[in-house]
Amino acid sequence: MTNSITDLAQADVLLIYGSNTFEAHPLIARSIVKAKENGTKIIAIDPRTTHTAKMADLHLKLIPGSNIDLINTITNIIIQEGMADEEFIKNRTEGYDELKDVVSKYTLEKTAELSGIPAETILEAARMYGSAENASIMYCLGVTEYTFGVDNVKSCCNLAMVTGNLGRPGTGVNPLRGQNNVQGACDMGALPNVFPGYQKVGEAYERLEDLWETADLNREIGLTSPEVLHEAGKQIKYLHIVGEDPMVADADINHVEKALKSLDLFVVQDIFLTETAKLADVVLPAACWAEKDGTFTNSERRVQRIRKAVDAPGEALPDWLIVRKLAEKMGAGEKLKFESASEIFDEMAKVIPQYAGMSFERLGIDGLQWPCKTPEDPGTPILHKEKFLRPNGLGKFTPVEHKDADELIDEEYPLILTTGRIIFHYNSGTMTRRCDSITNEIDENFIEINTEDAKELGIKPGEKVRVSSRRGTVNANTRVTENVIKGVVYMSFHFLEEATNKLTNSAYDPVSKTAELKICAVKVEKI
Repeated sequence: MTNSITDLAQADVLLIYGSNTFEAHPLIARSIVKAKENGTKIIAIDPRTTHTAKMADLHLKLIPGSNIDLINTITNIIIQEGMADEEFIKNRTEGYDELKDVVSKYTLEKTAELSGIPAETILEAARMYGSAENASIMYCLGVTEYTFGVDNVKSCCNLAMVTGNLGRPGTGVNPLRGQNNVQGACDMGALPNVFPGYQKVGEAYERLEDLWETADLNREIGLTSPEVLHEAGKQIKYLHIVGEDPMVADADINHVEKALKSLDLFVVQDIFLTETAKLADVVLPAACWAEKDGTFTNSERRVQRIRKAVDAPGEALPDWLIVRKLAEKMGAGEKLKFESASEIFDEMAKVIPQYAGMSFERLGIDGLQWPCKTPEDPGTPILHKEKFLRPNGLGKFTPVEHKDADELIDEEYPLILTTGRIIFHYNSGTMTRRCDSITNEIDENFIEINTEDAKELGIKPGEKVRVSSRRGTVNANTRVTENVIKGVVYMSFHFLEEATNKLTNSAYDPVSKTAELKICAVKVEKI
């Protein structure tokens, strides 16, 4: 996030895009409630009428796949009606003329037809966002889980820069990370093209070789997780998965299962025997968050302490200690002599420029937001106040164009399936489905289908139906509702017995490698 979570309440207009915040990020939703109470106008962009969308002053119920067209059109309207921040554009950006040329092709009439959103609603949204003194964009996986997800994000950045909504309270482009501590994992270099602190492979290795007292850091960019699965049994012979359950949570799990079974050696490190762990040759029991010390870094870049409350059961160990013991067995124990999470954090502060001013002691109760570069630095609640993180300090407009989804509907598969979460369960359900009070609320999969679609198919509320895609078939109970638009159906992915991700497409964005979980073609049939 460029801004802080509490900062949302200072926005005059909050654009919530592809995020059912009240179910997927309920604590952050408190800030939305506070913003609403303070008079903030809310625009929601979502194909479903979610709990979040119901709070909005304006709901743009788009057909999945029309995302870039919609944001480009809103940007074009703002430019055409004189709402662009010309001073900000002149002093703090470059590439504006090229952006204007591209978005000028995205007209209100064409986008209304493509997106299914009335033209007057799009126009009202553009004027509401464009005329606001302080406007904030908050987005989540409903923006990124497309084969053009990176371009979706770029379109949001273009919109924010056109209106000068960066670097001030109540503004910004604010992604909500998809899982707990995703931000922290990325900060630590759990990406194939960067070292810790987003230091680029090929540029930072000399500094890091000195710090780590080694001369053989790999200079090559590695594989992303979808690429690893594609190469399993070929280039990849051994795979070690830590705290991940791709046999439920990943797209096209039939492909995932085939990949994992093709490995020479497969090791899983987790707190429970997950569906993925059941396929492993070796399972290493790990301590959960309440059984170890460490830190989490949340969506607003806040690094927070976690403190051990109880001992881990049986032979379970903290993840860092498992890694250290593996290193010892492999003859590399001298490189990992850590005795505590605090010692590891001290090294993080040496390696990662954004963490340089932090220590366990400084984090205290509330934590610190990076960048925090010296022991006196209070942290950085708002990014890009005076300049952007480019050599010339200017923000660069990046025009993007409409792209089709990898998979389109046809006569055989006429409905668009989009997936997401429900408030009662978390991701693959590994933890939440072991809690009786939660499973008593809901413990089986369902499909939301529009009233008209259900009528045409002869489906009644509560009936069991068969949902099929080009990859697989699952059964689910129906919820006939106006909360989804005609032609679109919705399912969650928490239930392994009738796993939604048997249906989804493993095609991914060429840059981020994020799977297209928000759109695939399906058919629904009575059983």
